[in-house]
Amino acid sequence: MTKTLDRRPQAPAPPAPVRPSRGQPGRESRRVAYLLLAPALLAYTVFVALPWLHTMWLSLYEWDGVGVGVWTGLSNYREVLTDPALLGAIEHSLGFILFYSVLPIVIALVLAAVLGGRGGGGSAARMILFLPQVVPLVASGIAWRQMYAQDGVVNQALRAVGLGGITRAWLGDFTWAFPAVGLVGTWVMLGLCLVFFLTGISKIDPALFEACRIDGAGAVRTFFAVTLPGLRNEIVVALVVTMIAALSSFDVVYATTRGGPGDSTTVPAVLIYRLAFTNGQVGLACALAVVLSVLISVIVLALGRLSKEES
Repeated sequence: MTKTLDRRPQAPAPPAPVRPSRGQPGRESRRVAYLLLAPALLAYTVFVALPWLHTMWLSLYEWDGVGVGVWTGLSNYREVLTDPALLGAIEHSLGFILFYSVLPIVIALVLAAVLGGRGGGGSAARMILFLPQVVPLVASGIAWRQMYAQDGVVNQALRAVGLGGITRAWLGDFTWAFPAVGLVGTWVMLGLCLVFFLTGISKIDPALFEACRIDGAGAVRTFFAVTLPGLRNEIVVALVVTMIAALSSFDVVYATTRGGPGDSTTVPAVLIYRLAFTNGQVGLACALAVVLSVLISVIVLALGRLSKEES
């Protein structure tokens, strides 16, 4: 018995997929990325990296900025890390973190919770609080120096409320000059932090606030349960920006006290200026600048790593 052959047409087999050569798309995208980054990298190298390396090179010399420098190796760094005046300037900049970072962030969080809870209102308040970021810092320092004067607005306000006994020349007082200058930094940084947090609140899911309202949570509980966790990234950015401003502060300090009275408000940036352009100690000034830049970099990297671990 012969078998009948099945002559029904068979469906053609699907063609095998063409596999692209490995690595080609990735290499092409990396090449395009490098081309797009090249202008920024070139500008960064010319205006940031090379001057920083040159500063590090000058820090190894004893040089007055005019004559021939004398190689001293790491002696300038040894002096930075042992001289009480230089260490005191670094301590002052660390103390400014309280006024430039902690106080503005805490106050801005409270204000953002209040203004953000009103449906994004308070445009006039935002504009007024952000105004210090628009005004040049030198102008702000000069204005506050006049306000802190013996017959300035601050003392007049204290006398008006019956506190004339505590009035003083604030910027000339060895005890109160540092916090007086620090409060200027708080005033300057507050508006910037507020803008960060208001923007962050606008990105939080409104359903979370609605759920808290349904559960009967009050404003304080809603703030700690929803608002504060939702602003984690904005808080880290604000910390980085304000800490850099605190550690590298120059304009406000120089315009108000020039580091006085004595050395009570001297910070590294003012001391670098004084060493390089007044005392003719360019090598020591460069060593202090390198130490300050390393300190700022360590703090910024630590904050970035901490934020990643929390995420």
